[in-house]
Amino acid sequence: MIDESIFKAYDIRGRYPDALNEEVARQVGRAYVHYLGLSGSRVVVGRDMRLSGETLKDAFIQGVTEAGADVLNIGLVSTDALYFAVGHLEEPGGVMITASHNPKDYNGFKLCREDAIALSGDEGIFQIRDLITSGKLPEPSEYSGSVEEGDVTVDYAEHCLSFIDTEGLRPLKIVVDAGNGMAGKMLPPIFERLPFEYVPMYFELDGSFPNHPPNPIEPENMVEIQERVVAEGADFGVAFDGDADRCFIVTEKGETISGDILATLVTKNVLEKEPGAVIVYSAVCSRALPQLVRHEGGRPIRTKAGHSIIKPQMRKNNAAFGGEHSGHFYFRDNYFADSGIIAMLTVAELVGRQEEPISKLLEPIDPYVRSGEINSEVDDQQEVLERVEEYYAERDNPAVDHLDGLTVDYGDWWFNLRPSNTEPLLRLNVEAEDRETMQTKRDELLDLIRS
Repeated sequence: MIDESIFKAYDIRGRYPDALNEEVARQVGRAYVHYLGLSGSRVVVGRDMRLSGETLKDAFIQGVTEAGADVLNIGLVSTDALYFAVGHLEEPGGVMITASHNPKDYNGFKLCREDAIALSGDEGIFQIRDLITSGKLPEPSEYSGSVEEGDVTVDYAEHCLSFIDTEGLRPLKIVVDAGNGMAGKMLPPIFERLPFEYVPMYFELDGSFPNHPPNPIEPENMVEIQERVVAEGADFGVAFDGDADRCFIVTEKGETISGDILATLVTKNVLEKEPGAVIVYSAVCSRALPQLVRHEGGRPIRTKAGHSIIKPQMRKNNAAFGGEHSGHFYFRDNYFADSGIIAMLTVAELVGRQEEPISKLLEPIDPYVRSGEINSEVDDQQEVLERVEEYYAERDNPAVDHLDGLTVDYGDWWFNLRPSNTEPLLRLNVEAEDRETMQTKRDELLDLIRS
């Protein structure tokens, strides 16, 4: 029997070894090859530094080769480096063994096909689940695939650096918190080619996460780097999650920049290099982002959150960049995949081209006040959403849409309330032109949601 709850909307993920173990990994490897028809082809496999990663990788590779596919094992890498390898080497598929920002006893699989197109629940992951649980998974192939070792670290560093112009940048001091995750391996070959000094925090790969959980979206995990940036007199700081596909930036004042405003900064860099470009952004992002896009002559496209939504939208519209409030940043020239490292480099280029600090960069593009994302546990998500909509829709004729949960916009303030895909939670974001309005409306909404 297999725990079907590990098959999620964007990846396969669960607690090791209770829900996800070596036998599950082997079956997923076989089913993945069968679903994509990769027998006789080659699959790229990478992993992060989690303690269960080595044995899960070996078991997954066993399943892939049993199904008749070859493997290029690129070892310890970040998730964006795995996507790069699949796209750059023009391989028909790849798998990253990681649980991203989850606690140390979790692990999982991020799966993609050709051109680093990620599999999602409806397109691949649930079909792989059904192959395994139905008992219809074909027997191992008569001929097993082979395994070859590879290293993409140097090629990946060059790829990331191709997104910026390093000429004429002033020397910066950047504090980097790798959180004992994969940024600790992937960043040194990049920084050695930059005119910057970096102060490393927790660059040692350690899947036990002895210093703090690898999840920079949680404020408590950012306290140490905030203090370190100020103490070092650094130009800014950057913290990565476990598999280094997300990052969060800390200003010289020790203040964390929200994911959507970081996306706005990256957008500014992208549009300076590609005027008129299409930019895709999730519905929860600050209105500062689409306003900047329009001001710079680009075309903003608002969409639902989630890489399985954003990446196809980007491909359809040939968008140069896509951003989410959660710290995922997608680049067309990175095979439409997300990369925290490339996002960091684009911000470093912006700061390195001016004499003023990063906080001055933010002033003209971010006039708003935000609540941050606030979670509320509820018994009936739909009932609460309907109650909140009914309450506000009758007051002063706001703009209402349901692109991603419920968005209600009054002009001088707006909110989004959307359900979690995996937990009995509603997630609230409020933005206003002044702090008093934001706080008043935030508290009003929370009273209504939690009553």
